[in-house]
Amino acid sequence: MKIVNQPLRKKDAMQLVTGQPVYMDDIAPANCLVVKLLRSPHANAIVESINTAVAAKVPGIEAIYTWEDVDQNARRFTCAGQTYPEPSPYDRLLLDRHVRFVGDPVAIVAGETEKAVDKALSLIKVKYEVLEPILDFHESLDNKILVHPEENWESLCPVGADNKRNLCAHDECGAGDIEAVLADCDVVIDRVYHTKAVQQTMMETFRTFCTIDTYGRLNVVSSTQIVFHCRRIIANALHIPKTKIRVSKPRIGGGFGAKQTSITEIYPAFVTWMTKKPSKLIFSREESMIASTPRHEMEVHVRIGAMNDGKIRGIDVYTLSNTGAYGEHGPTTVGLSGHKSIPLYRTESYRFVSDVVYTNRMSAGAYRGYGATQGLFAVESAVNELAVKLNMDPIELREMNIAREGDLMPAYYDSWNTSSALDRCLKRVREMSHWDEKYPVRDMGNGKVRSLGIGMSMQGSSIPFVDVGSATLKVNDDGFYSLIIGAADMGTGCDTVLAQIAAEVLECDFDNITVFGADTDASPYDSGSYASSTTYLTGKAVEICAQNLRKKICTLGAQLLECNEDEVVFDGKFVNRLQPVADGKNSIALADIATASMCGHSVALEETVTKSSPVSPPPYMVGVAEVEVDLLTGQAEVIEFNAVVDCGTPINPNLARVQAEGGILQGIGMALTENITYTPEGRVVENSLMQYKIPSRVDIGHIHVEFESSYEGTGPFGAKSIGEVVINTPGPAIAHAIYNATGNRYYELPITPEQIAMQKK
Repeated sequence: MKIVNQPLRKKDAMQLVTGQPVYMDDIAPANCLVVKLLRSPHANAIVESINTAVAAKVPGIEAIYTWEDVDQNARRFTCAGQTYPEPSPYDRLLLDRHVRFVGDPVAIVAGETEKAVDKALSLIKVKYEVLEPILDFHESLDNKILVHPEENWESLCPVGADNKRNLCAHDECGAGDIEAVLADCDVVIDRVYHTKAVQQTMMETFRTFCTIDTYGRLNVVSSTQIVFHCRRIIANALHIPKTKIRVSKPRIGGGFGAKQTSITEIYPAFVTWMTKKPSKLIFSREESMIASTPRHEMEVHVRIGAMNDGKIRGIDVYTLSNTGAYGEHGPTTVGLSGHKSIPLYRTESYRFVSDVVYTNRMSAGAYRGYGATQGLFAVESAVNELAVKLNMDPIELREMNIAREGDLMPAYYDSWNTSSALDRCLKRVREMSHWDEKYPVRDMGNGKVRSLGIGMSMQGSSIPFVDVGSATLKVNDDGFYSLIIGAADMGTGCDTVLAQIAAEVLECDFDNITVFGADTDASPYDSGSYASSTTYLTGKAVEICAQNLRKKICTLGAQLLECNEDEVVFDGKFVNRLQPVADGKNSIALADIATASMCGHSVALEETVTKSSPVSPPPYMVGVAEVEVDLLTGQAEVIEFNAVVDCGTPINPNLARVQAEGGILQGIGMALTENITYTPEGRVVENSLMQYKIPSRVDIGHIHVEFESSYEGTGPFGAKSIGEVVINTPGPAIAHAIYNATGNRYYELPITPEQIAMQKK
């Protein structure tokens, strides 16, 4: 391959390093109304009255909207970016009289200047009936206090939801008699693990601007991963036809799943629709910390049974997930905590049960790893503890029990493991980390020790039978190509990756492909950039699309050469006769074919392909953390993190490596520093990056990433996904390393210096 599997520079690399790209606020009209939200100071309350009369008199104020401007009996909606019918319940109103967490919107204020809007916000008088909240998710299920008592709450899919029980979702599945198997095992590990909510903290906060176009349609430009889902969400929130809405995205300054939920879009959309004036809403960093959708807090109860020889026979997982005040992504994230952890191992039996409950906390949502992160921390930590109980090397224990290529994986929706290099990943990471020399711990002197810990992970590649990826390719003047997609490049480089796939098939220069997306008016339908679907699913659509376009080029080329289509071949630059003739033309350039298609011919040099998949082949990863612990202070520092990834064929090894490095860094943050805590009243404490500690490059040592590639036949050129699997190993690996350093196990993330220092043996 000339272009695929090559480390080509990102298409926008030079523009990025020279500060040229523009983002949402750079292209917003100068006359936009500034939109801000008045937020509830209470975790659970009813708005008894709201007085906006004085605020409305502030010079420059255009409009103030409250629950009185929204039909409280109208059909509710979800802000989750999911394929219709959404598994997430319809539990939201644009403005609700019943506010359900500290930060829930109470009023929308729109004005000509930020100063005027801020003044108006301070003058709105609200009287609340304060209700007792549910802040502990252990107390939520079947509590007499209901987060959603309303009668117009609804669940479109059979996910086991019941708002009168504070239940957002419930599921259970399994194979074999798990209780009998565990009872027959020599050793059973029985532990409960807790992962707190963590923020995505992308650089660009949530932001949207809206206008009314020449035809009276609502144009929404937003930093979003889901333009098509966003259109539906806005239509549902405003109760207007989808035909009246266009959604597009400019460059996005990061998402990590946060922008798979429509956080800001509905509010300026409502303002613009009501006033017919441009408006914009830009979240502050504080708003992004207190009123967004962080990772779900989960408690995972794991039981693993094994024989004394190391054979794992059964895994039992129960997950309790805290969706917060609203159900965005609650029913879907929880499934990955079991279905992306249990299948790593061959077992005789398994069981996976889950409950997702409402509380009066900030609602949770999508974050890279999407539930698998929480489940893998639990299961992999339990396997590491099992290795100690059996007096086995944890790598050897895994090598004995891992699912291998060709296996049926009952816990992974009864899917076949069609491609796997997990065994080779284990072998290579052992070499990279110098495991045999360094494991488990070394005394470094001065009260410091260095230790190793390991974790494995798997993820998926799109949502099978659900996700759709599409691409349009067309030939332009001079023979260059336009690639039009509905997937959203969030800085991940998917524009580059998809262009590489197209260029490989079309045998053209990489720079001969221009990429455009995503726009609901111009792009072919695509579910969006989430669920690790872009390279695998949209990439496959691009591959097939390019193959089909080659045929059309040959069709028109043959007409121009006055021969049959089966008599020509396309080499990327020319359509050539297979058998040259002496008295005729034997080749024609692509540029000439493109020109000819625009005059007097009926062959459209354009192709659109839509792709879905009945399977979701998992990528795999093994990570080993080397951690230095100061036994006196409890300070733990990642000195080195070695990772080996099986993502099938890396379309662009450089971009794949950067994805892995970034995900690992986020996983390190989740393991050691990132923490969302609440006051007894339900207020988020960490409301800025001064309190919420995300790691940077200077906070860690070296991250080394290598690839052990399998070949996935259903993916483009053998590729699987990589975006999410890479965040899942640091949690268990670091917890394992800290155990080896201190002799103490930690069942909750983050593991802080205070916890380590206070839990000395």
